[in-house]
Amino acid sequence: MNLLTEIENGIATFTLNRPEVHNAFDEALIAELTEAYTNAGADDSVRAIVLQARGVSFCAGGDLGWMRRMADYSAEENLQDARGLAALMQIVDECPKPTLARVQGNAFAGALGLLACSDIVVAVVDAQFAITEVRIGLIPAVISPYLVRAMGARQARRYFLTAERFSARQAEQLGLVHEVVVAENLDIAIGRHLRALTAAGPEALRATKRLLAGVDRPLCNEVIDDTAARIAAIRATPEAREGIAAFFDKRKPAWHNESSKS
Repeated sequence: MNLLTEIENGIATFTLNRPEVHNAFDEALIAELTEAYTNAGADDSVRAIVLQARGVSFCAGGDLGWMRRMADYSAEENLQDARGLAALMQIVDECPKPTLARVQGNAFAGALGLLACSDIVVAVVDAQFAITEVRIGLIPAVISPYLVRAMGARQARRYFLTAERFSARQAEQLGLVHEVVVAENLDIAIGRHLRALTAAGPEALRATKRLLAGVDRPLCNEVIDDTAARIAAIRATPEAREGIAAFFDKRKPAWHNESSKS
């Protein structure tokens, strides 16, 4: 199977399973990832999603065999294929559940789109990154909005055009990676983030993700009014009442107890 999926204790884990081609994705893997994120996003038992990979590489981007096939596609076939990848990026980006990427090796080209769409990215210190499309006469089109948002337009100009490799530490400085660790601490870091996420109210997390999407635009009266409406609405929810009551009672909220039992 191209993608291994597992749900345990409220955590959905997706494992890229094409180590023989450095987990490069083709139309089949794109379809499997799209389905996996869609299903987990709609599953009330899932509290968070972790994307990881088998082998020495996290993901080398697009599979060369897939690209070779695309060269013989008609214009319409190429457009439909590209829309499939664009849809995957959008689904990961808009997933209502917290999404994490566990980067144990190199990540190139389209893989960086998956990282830019993830909420939390932890990478090993010796991982290498690159936006390599121009080297083979392509452009990082469908991943570009997410990368520009993550790293800024000024840095994107350099790395889109040069296709140069950069280190995990540089990726952290650019905003593509949140945390860099030595390999033996990778699972410790992921576990720490998962504990923080499962301690939070699941409805609050979903609402926060919607909030982030809603305020990612120039500040104006409409945005200010929208944020006021959002906090007013969530204050009246059962989850918020339980969270506030638990704080004053000096106890853990009900969802924390439920996640501990799951």
